[in-house]
Amino acid sequence: MKTALELRQERANIWEQAKALIEKAEEENRDLTAEEQEQYDRMMQDMESLRKRYERLEEQERLEAEMRQSINEPHKPNPQNPNEPEKRDSNPLAAKEYREAFWQQFRYGKNILGAEEMRSLNVGSDSAGGYMVPDEFERQLIQGLEEENIMRGYATVIQTSSGDRSIPVVTSHGQAYWAGEEKDYKESDDKFGQKTLGAHKITVLMKVSEELLNDAFFNLENYVRREFARRVGVKEEEAFISGDGVGKPRGIILDADVGKITAANNAITADELIDLFYSLKRPYRIRATWMFNDSTAKVIRKLKDNDGQYIWQPGLQAGQPDRLMGRPIAISSAMPEINAGAKVIAFGDLSFYWVADRQGRVFQRLGELYATSGQVGFRAYQRVDGALILAEAVKVMQMHV
Repeated sequence: MKTALELRQERANIWEQAKALIEKAEEENRDLTAEEQEQYDRMMQDMESLRKRYERLEEQERLEAEMRQSINEPHKPNPQNPNEPEKRDSNPLAAKEYREAFWQQFRYGKNILGAEEMRSLNVGSDSAGGYMVPDEFERQLIQGLEEENIMRGYATVIQTSSGDRSIPVVTSHGQAYWAGEEKDYKESDDKFGQKTLGAHKITVLMKVSEELLNDAFFNLENYVRREFARRVGVKEEEAFISGDGVGKPRGIILDADVGKITAANNAITADELIDLFYSLKRPYRIRATWMFNDSTAKVIRKLKDNDGQYIWQPGLQAGQPDRLMGRPIAISSAMPEINAGAKVIAFGDLSFYWVADRQGRVFQRLGELYATSGQVGFRAYQRVDGALILAEAVKVMQMHV
């Protein structure tokens, strides 16, 4: 099996072939033929496939290293009493008893639980009839969401227990002044505003056949984690990028400042990307990331600078993304397509987008609702909000109307 580095090199080789195809057409002062366009599109698909493969391998290597570290980590005695082990987490949702009772009722229903198991389970009961997931499983769900939702990897994620969370934001900075000897100091204070993050409810309903639930080899925990992360992650990413704030978070492109409006409503030039790059203030620019969708990436890949060099730079080293003008690139299908008036590129420090996770994701077994079809339903929900807390930290390119 090829290593991640070998897959990256193979991807870079394909890109060189694609560039040669475009350069040949440009030298002959013509567009790509139908056959060449088909070949180019196939190369782009191969590059995307290779990217996903080496990113999976790199993530797998990272997780394996993490697990080896966890397994090899030495036991740490209680510093107050070296003869006693460390105290267990006081969180009842982290207790072994709660975890076992939760998965027993989740697979087979509450009727099989004994009185002691029900007492353990009731500490996580929800008013709607569900139960908060065990502590360790919640961490796995969050990790799954990070894998499915690209914004979680860049945003600042905070945990909230209840109520709204107000975040102070500097709207204008104070400044220094030159002053003569024994002259008074000029007052110049930062001005503060605030952003409020609440909690929007996102739900998912899964159905599993009774035969699978009764199969001891069916890993229900993995199935639920994977499906919850996949379905919720997609919706989160859409909202965090382009959400309108009505019943869902406000997306990053909704509140970001417009840094450049294109001259055409269906094309982007290299000079316009440079204008967008420098529309962002330097403190944000040195930590900035580009974000756009696949179709926009296809357009940008063909752009060259004034020296005839492609401005797109494929990442060759393990763990390194592709780059544009020296800054990393993130691809998301939630970014708008190239159309008149659309905000198709975001460029900025995405850590200024804040995500507020309400602690306690809730799952409920629906044993009777789908009984006639031989299935068991599982309802799950979480509460989350998100917003760009400082508009000037991210700039967007908007297509001409």
